[in-house]
Amino acid sequence: MTTTAAHPRFAEALHDLGLDQLHTRVRRFPEATRTAAEAAAAIGCELSQICKSLIFAADGVPVLVLMDGASRVDVELVRRELGVAKVTRAAADVVRETTGYAIGGVPPFGHRTRTRVLADRNLLAHDIVWAAAGNPHVVFPIAPEDLVEHADATLVDVRERTA
Repeated sequence: MTTTAAHPRFAEALHDLGLDQLHTRVRRFPEATRTAAEAAAAIGCELSQICKSLIFAADGVPVLVLMDGASRVDVELVRRELGVAKVTRAAADVVRETTGYAIGGVPPFGHRTRTRVLADRNLLAHDIVWAAAGNPHVVFPIAPEDLVEHADATLVDVRERTA
């Protein structure tokens, strides 16, 4: 990993939130880390320390769900949490239009449009989590409580339960 600047929109968001110090901790990978497992291996952290930023469509309205890398989102729990009729994964063009970033590089904040954010409570199990900084090759570390605060997220339990 090498240090590099985050995506310009995300770097601006860090500045606007008073988080300039995080910009110096952004890390770029020499190879693609499009999956949570690839990112965890490159960082040398637990898979659950990767924060996935996933865009869903809740009755057609984009919503961001922050989930640990070892878990899957239970869309039925998201549906109930939001009180909507239907929740589906958002199409790639909707993700880019809503956030300004491509799938695999969506950060937890610094999006093009204001979006409702849900953060799964399991993220709080760690001192530090790693999230995308605007593209699939760049991540940054942040305390989960700070992540929730700066993403203006609602803490929820939307992790898929395994049998």
